[in-house]
Amino acid sequence: MSTPMSTTAPVTTRPKGAATMKAVVVHGPEDYRLESRPVPSPGPDELLIAVEAVGVCASDLKCFHGAAKFWGDAARPAWAEVGRVPGHEFVGRVVAGDPRALARRGLALGDRIACEQIVPCGRCRPCSRGQYWMCGPHDMFGFRGFDGAMAEYAIVPARALTHPVSGELPAHHAAYAEPLSCAMHAVERAELRFGDTVVIAGAGPIGLGAIAAARQKNPLRVIALDRSDEKLALARRCGADVTVNIDDEDAVARVLGLTGGEGADVYIEATGHPSAVLQGLRLLRKLGTFVEYSVFGSDVTVDWSIISDDKELDVRGAHLGPGCWPAAIKLIESGALPMEDICTHQVPLEQFQAALDLVGDTAGSSIKVSILP
Repeated sequence: MSTPMSTTAPVTTRPKGAATMKAVVVHGPEDYRLESRPVPSPGPDELLIAVEAVGVCASDLKCFHGAAKFWGDAARPAWAEVGRVPGHEFVGRVVAGDPRALARRGLALGDRIACEQIVPCGRCRPCSRGQYWMCGPHDMFGFRGFDGAMAEYAIVPARALTHPVSGELPAHHAAYAEPLSCAMHAVERAELRFGDTVVIAGAGPIGLGAIAAARQKNPLRVIALDRSDEKLALARRCGADVTVNIDDEDAVARVLGLTGGEGADVYIEATGHPSAVLQGLRLLRKLGTFVEYSVFGSDVTVDWSIISDDKELDVRGAHLGPGCWPAAIKLIESGALPMEDICTHQVPLEQFQAALDLVGDTAGSSIKVSILP
């Protein structure tokens, strides 16, 4: 366990020898630039980390391409901010900081930490009720309020939620704690039971995490859907009992066949593709549960009478990974997951655009792409 630094020690404001750093900076949709910036100095209750790895998320890609969720449209204002350093899936080593911040978090210089994506305000209605992940202002690393980690260094603000991570893990494996915690929250929202048939759409970073998390709950059957045989093979290694390539087989018919015509008890949507929504509504049993996790790049339209009159479904959203970070980190540290095959690509900071392109290449072989500053 780390030994807290003495509260009487002076504040270290910057790692020795470093005055500037490389950072990706958002100037607008499809206008991200690698720039030189001063290494930030931590203020009261803040820490400075040397970023070891930052995962590239599908939401990073959607923001890059100008999705209305981030940049607004006629119905909603912009949420993302120009001038921000992107990157919200990250781990790093503490290299400087306020001694009080170190002591409060039980940290010492050199410790590795992961930060939750959201930086809650602590004052709004959700925060006051302990529902910090739905914070009203919704400041989030890399998008709004605080710079993210596509840079050599990043500030950990006083309100940030941090978790210790083993220094023995490869950095890009450690950074997978963010998507895995999100996937675990989606599974928690499903309230799985031992007799359930669970269908998880998508075998990307979130889908694979949801498969692994569902397996931890030990339902009767976990079924994975995807278009890639390679990803489906990995889904089996993460805990899927049955895999279905939806390009080769009718997923609805297969699920109905496995459940005596009743349908699945739970469907977790982790693809972000509009067609996966209707697919889930069709293959669920009456009184089944639909959990939506994805961030969509465009609006989705379905026949809502399936939800109400036809099946009386329980439809639940899931956002971020509240309460799941310690379990996600523990699962990664246990060595139970095929992390080398989940974390397929690592690139240097200078190749950030290649990292974004890898995430966007749906026909490619990438699963979890990481930047290693």
